[in-house]
Amino acid sequence: MITQAYMASMLRGVAIASAAVILTSSTLSLAASEEKQLVVTGSSTVAPVLSEIAKRYESLHPDIRIDVQTGGSSRGLKDARTGLADIGMVSRALKEEENDLTPYLIGIDGVAMIVHADNPIKELSRQQIIDIYVGRINNWSELGGADEPIVVINKAEGRATLELFLEYFELKSPDIQADIIAGDNEQDIKAVAGNPFSIAYVSIGNAEYDIKVGVPIRLLPLEGVPATSENVAAERFPMRRPLNLVVSKQPEGLVLDFLNYARSAEVRDIIESFYYVVPPSS
Repeated sequence: MITQAYMASMLRGVAIASAAVILTSSTLSLAASEEKQLVVTGSSTVAPVLSEIAKRYESLHPDIRIDVQTGGSSRGLKDARTGLADIGMVSRALKEEENDLTPYLIGIDGVAMIVHADNPIKELSRQQIIDIYVGRINNWSELGGADEPIVVINKAEGRATLELFLEYFELKSPDIQADIIAGDNEQDIKAVAGNPFSIAYVSIGNAEYDIKVGVPIRLLPLEGVPATSENVAAERFPMRRPLNLVVSKQPEGLVLDFLNYARSAEVRDIIESFYYVVPPSS
């Protein structure tokens, strides 16, 4: 016969076991919530170099994971503001209306025109570039090249490279008559490498890196200044821009530590390997 004392003992055992299960589940949940992870989103110009910086940082801190996602500078700004990202990547200077964000400079880059390596055109004037992009010049023969239509490649909206291009050439986005819309720099470069009659504008660092590994493109000078990282560093090249990491509040803990690391001498070699200019303070 099952006595009342036996039943009471059994119930106490079930209660203890249930409490243990709840405690274990709670502990696991707490451990998961305390997993060290950073989310960084934004500029496709900054993303490749930051991914390499993140890999090196992770190798020094095996318990930390850094998720680097592209999508353009506009995404980086928005995600940093809304908290979807811990850090945003922005390949331009912040505007006055963006002073709610704090920039951390990790590099300097230039933006230049590129053509296929087989294109005989060696230089274009500022006005010729404008005329190409607004549709007033649409054949290479008008510039001393082949009798072939110019394939104009433009950047997608939300890209800082597009904003810099429009600002420098004093154009508005609806003015552009493009045949191809590209997202990141590599898409532009691949499009030009695959079409000898195309033209685009891209990061000088990205272009120099790809030229070194044999991609058939050529950087054009701008206003008589060769498009090189050396001229960007010397502040001679006219179309330059900062490469920033941005945060929406005072950084602390892991965010602050990673920001400091990304701007330290420990990653100078990574930044230079992408042909970006290391800021003087790094």
